[in-house]
Amino acid sequence: MSSVSIPPPKCLLKSLVVPYRHMFGPGPSNVPLRILEAGANPVIGHMHPEIFKIMSDIKSGIQYMFQTQNNMTLAVSGTGHSAMECAIFNAVEPGESVLTAVNGIWGERAAEMTERIGARVNTIVTPPGGFFTNAEIEQALSKHRPVLFFLAHGESSTGVLHPLEGIGQLCHKYNCLFLVDSVASCGGTPLYMDQLEIDILYTGSQKVLNAPPGTAPISFSERACQKILNRRTKPVSFFLDLNFFPSACRYHHTGPVTAFYSLRESLAVLVEEGLQNSWERHQEVAEYFHAGLESMGLKLFVKPKEARLPTVTTIVAPHGYDWKEITAYIMKTHNLEISGGLGPSVGLVLRVGLMGCNSSKANVDMVLAALKDALKHCHKSKV
Repeated sequence: MSSVSIPPPKCLLKSLVVPYRHMFGPGPSNVPLRILEAGANPVIGHMHPEIFKIMSDIKSGIQYMFQTQNNMTLAVSGTGHSAMECAIFNAVEPGESVLTAVNGIWGERAAEMTERIGARVNTIVTPPGGFFTNAEIEQALSKHRPVLFFLAHGESSTGVLHPLEGIGQLCHKYNCLFLVDSVASCGGTPLYMDQLEIDILYTGSQKVLNAPPGTAPISFSERACQKILNRRTKPVSFFLDLNFFPSACRYHHTGPVTAFYSLRESLAVLVEEGLQNSWERHQEVAEYFHAGLESMGLKLFVKPKEARLPTVTTIVAPHGYDWKEITAYIMKTHNLEISGGLGPSVGLVLRVGLMGCNSSKANVDMVLAALKDALKHCHKSKV
């Protein structure tokens, strides 16, 4: 046998060094020490009874966070995109009509995913910063007769908190499932899955929950489960096939057990604070932040106050400045991450995320000081 021809990489002979940063972008958010320590517990088998107990605890925590009694409630192994694909791949078959509300990047992504599995994709579109009326949604439901309607509750690319009241009932009037993305909103603003007649709801671990990225809570109503159970074809993804998930005693894949430890701990933190207290804290901090921005002469991208996402704030990119220079300066000088726009909001906004433990008035003051410093020192064109 020939000798090893690829030498050992010298970079891996050095110790891993990761700096601490204030993670005030749209996600991931900072992870508290308590949750980091939970993830450092010993690895045990994903089929061990202790893991089944942890998964049961996670299910109860998600039911509380989503305000649902749905039995089909779990954490997907993967980020929010995995949950989005799990929802779409299970609920939609090739050739079926789907309606997607596009008011930012997540509606665009949902349309892309449904198109890839051969569905007939229909969209309603509004410019970044906008949202849809129930009349507009009903008109599209009546016209396209979809089996699924996708809507982002918290559109993190534009900072819009979309109203949900009455949409679930409209969907069911037209025999359509209601799918809601709450990755940027869940835990930080009121959300009642059962009350709002949402059929599929998902979120991510790395936003308000302050857990590391890699697990995605999701829940399916009985109506959604019946649609999935009566499919004519198998879902395109084996990994995300919901029909495998109910059986805890049957091997499907090796779950990320340490990520589940962290997720369980993050749900415990939310339970200890109380859901309503968390909602109120995020709203109070957001309003404090918005007032501070306006006192600096900065403009909020989302005009109606009731449509502003309390977890991710979008600021109109300051005139005459390069937004990339502002974010780079703040990172270098203040060790603090904020970001520019994403998808249709690129070049239009700065985005600041204050989620979970990061949602505090002290952190708002830190961001305001960093922005003020950046506007003083970054180049401003005279045009």
